[in-house]
Amino acid sequence: MIARILPALALAFGLLGAPLAGPALAQLGGPVVGTPTNPVAPNLSADELELQRALTGGRIAGRGSIPDAQASSLIQPAGRDWRDFHNITLAWVGGIAVLGMLGIVVLYYATRGRIRIDSGKSGRTIQRFNMLERTAHWMTASSFIVLALSGLNLTFGRYLLLPLLGPEAFATVTLWGKYAHNYLSFPFTLGVVLLFLLWVRDNLPNGKDVAWFTAGGGLLGRGHPPAGRFNGGQKLVFWITVIGGTLVAVSGYVLIFPFWATDIAGQQLAHIVHGVVSVLMIAAMIGHIYIGSLGMEGAFDAMGSGQVDVNWAKEHHSLWVEDEMKKARETVAGPAAAKAAGAD
Repeated sequence: MIARILPALALAFGLLGAPLAGPALAQLGGPVVGTPTNPVAPNLSADELELQRALTGGRIAGRGSIPDAQASSLIQPAGRDWRDFHNITLAWVGGIAVLGMLGIVVLYYATRGRIRIDSGKSGRTIQRFNMLERTAHWMTASSFIVLALSGLNLTFGRYLLLPLLGPEAFATVTLWGKYAHNYLSFPFTLGVVLLFLLWVRDNLPNGKDVAWFTAGGGLLGRGHPPAGRFNGGQKLVFWITVIGGTLVAVSGYVLIFPFWATDIAGQQLAHIVHGVVSVLMIAAMIGHIYIGSLGMEGAFDAMGSGQVDVNWAKEHHSLWVEDEMKKARETVAGPAAAKAAGAD
């Protein structure tokens, strides 16, 4: 009798014990929490759990009934690092960058005021940007503003908007902001591509940009250093938009379409890149928006009507005005010269 009972007991314990330790750990790569009858009941002691966490780099896995093994990952060390980044690091970086730029703008306006046209308006205008250029600019700019506001809400909304709006209104605003954030990423990306194709030739750095920055660009001190179609500051904004916009777009699409090209580590890296580059771009664009509107007289006309006052153009883009006037003279002289040549 004993000879029959002992093998049966051994088989029973083998069938019950194997799923709890060997196969589960081999398949999931970490300790398994719970039993088949009670998934939340622990079946490992604290010492055993710490040992398994050490062996697996801190990862703890559970049981999953779907094919995706990632769904069984209960605790991942990199996930804790990512959470700390989102809740602490990104908030500090974003807060310092955005509030710092706002403070600089307010201080600059309080001490310098609006940059006026020194010689006053001439009453004559010159075309600065055509319709295609302005359309591409405003598509990119308007998309970016909504993306920036909805993105900042994800980081700071729970601290700033939630107490003001309440849970239900905040949830609604955040949900619609998420939809807007996802869908407006496409026109933003298209706008970045268009701006690059339209303006890259005029935004290549050269020696005149060094002189422009050395002279303070007309923003610090008095006088306006010579500049082509785009001065050094505008070139800097252009490359921030192109390079930063590309990084934000690529990392954003990785987040919108998760796991199509990366694993969970790649997703977390994409979020870090997306968050840091976005808040730095927001800070830079605050300065750009200020100079292009309230900060400088006549600047908004460039992207408003496309026509700017000639005196404004001469002060801020003297080399470009010279080139445009030269082209105009050649255009006018061309037909007359051709007619005179034909008369001979």
